[in-house]
Amino acid sequence: MAEWVTHVLFGYVLFTVMSWFTGWIDQRWIAVAMIGSILPDLNRIELIASDELLTYLVGVPFAWWGIHTVGGVILLSGIGAFLLGTGSQRWRAFLSLLGGALSHMVIDLPQRYADGYMISSSYAFPVPFPRLPTPGWYVSSDRWVVLVAICVAFVVFVSDRYRETLAR
Repeated sequence: MAEWVTHVLFGYVLFTVMSWFTGWIDQRWIAVAMIGSILPDLNRIELIASDELLTYLVGVPFAWWGIHTVGGVILLSGIGAFLLGTGSQRWRAFLSLLGGALSHMVIDLPQRYADGYMISSSYAFPVPFPRLPTPGWYVSSDRWVVLVAICVAFVVFVSDRYRETLAR
């Protein structure tokens, strides 16, 4: 669960800082980006409905891992954006969801994996992409990562409130 907190906080940080430089990102799109930062981990639904069960029920080979790819998050972002009313809202929702999801994927790249390589090749599926060596900065269960995310988010939160006070 700490991993999700980290992804949501970094989605908040990224889109709050981007809101300082763009006119269309406001609190609502920051919240949508925070939701988008969880999209790649929707592949964890496999814990409830396994690949084997769905393959049996549907009758064709099925796997949830495709959600944690660039194509998967583009598809999920499009579905999420389609739920909103107007064209400009759909476009902004798509960009916010996709931006949050891509921030999640970028944060996952430097994790430490048993074989010493990034999961970059699975992100690009079906396009062949080499697995690059990982710097191995952290494991997703490390507590210091969520502490860094909380500290950075707090600094951005205070800075954002200070900017709003100066703007008045």
